[in-house]
Amino acid sequence: MKQLLHTPEGVRDIYNKECGKKMTVQNKLHQIFHLYGYHDIQTPTFEFFDVFRKEIGTISSRELYKFFDREGNTLVLRPDITPSIARAAATLFEDEKMPIRLCYIGNTFINHSSYQGRMKENTQMGAELLGLDSIEADVEMLAMVINGLKSVGLEKFQVSIGHVDFIQNLLEETGFVDEQLEQLIELINNRNYFGVDEVMDASAVKGSVKEAFHILPELTGSVEILENALKIAPSINARLAITHLQKMYEMLKLYGVEKYITFDLSMQGSYGYYTGIIFRAYTYGTGDAIVRGGRYDHLVEKFGKNTPSIGFAILLDELMNALNRQRIAVDDGHFTLIVYTDSTLKWALSLAEDFRKKGKCTELLKRKASDDIKKYVDYGKRRQVVSMLWLQEDHKIRMKNLVTEAEKIIQF
Repeated sequence: MKQLLHTPEGVRDIYNKECGKKMTVQNKLHQIFHLYGYHDIQTPTFEFFDVFRKEIGTISSRELYKFFDREGNTLVLRPDITPSIARAAATLFEDEKMPIRLCYIGNTFINHSSYQGRMKENTQMGAELLGLDSIEADVEMLAMVINGLKSVGLEKFQVSIGHVDFIQNLLEETGFVDEQLEQLIELINNRNYFGVDEVMDASAVKGSVKEAFHILPELTGSVEILENALKIAPSINARLAITHLQKMYEMLKLYGVEKYITFDLSMQGSYGYYTGIIFRAYTYGTGDAIVRGGRYDHLVEKFGKNTPSIGFAILLDELMNALNRQRIAVDDGHFTLIVYTDSTLKWALSLAEDFRKKGKCTELLKRKASDDIKKYVDYGKRRQVVSMLWLQEDHKIRMKNLVTEAEKIIQF
């Protein structure tokens, strides 16, 4: 029975001030999505297994939470919301020829290995733009990410952009296959460039490709690195990827957000469905990206609708960690506690209704005439109340600020 009082490994309860702050951040981000013309969509928490099958390019099957329905179909808790949006869009907007802008909030579930120490349930907020394959669409998503992060008080962050076509072309030029290619990709993802050099030196890859991999660590930083990338781009597609990023940067300047932009041409998408630009946002106080996104032009067609798409997910729990560790205040409202007795009930109700009409969050708590105020002060602090009104039977209010401990008597 004692085990039932605790949560399973990898999930937790969020309550009181922490929960209030999280809801406040969600609401601010949600407002940004709406300001850009995005409409809400909710998809199921669990889907058929095929929505997240290997060919879709999400996570490995062993990290999915799988179960069966009454008919024996294999179902999974969603590890990622984008494929669910793609499935829904292919069905609900099958005949729509104009762009579709959708936004969402929901929890995802990944059965990480225990030793990784990562949460298995996480909240994501995101947006998806379907039906547009353009620089304007790519830049809109990045501007929305940046303005969203700024809206919750974050200032010290960077959005790092890469392009799948560039790194994929480099990898293809090696001629590596199977285990050798997987090893190289893993070394790049882990930023083990010494290991990359060793693999290159031991291979028969032509010199120009070796040189490209040798300077790969230098292709991270400000917009100037794109010129260097053009010099080593092995194909027309790789060069087009770089010029696309250059044009994006010029348009980002029109939004006034270029100071938050960096480039990382070694970046590869976390999911296999990315096809064009990929991006991640990083800040202090968290060990992982707080935003992941990119273009996925062939994902929706796997569900029956051929349409280009781009989207992102804000990893809300990582963002909350960053805000807390950077001591960025999130104002989730001023809570007031009114403590009354039987004889001051009518007065208490009148005050509470007046406060609520003015948008003030107010809790009522009945006491005995002989009760000590300290018990209620301690309770208010546990509930993270800011102001406590102690209604006295002589028509005076003992008003106490539970944060500053300041106190005054008001005569009514």
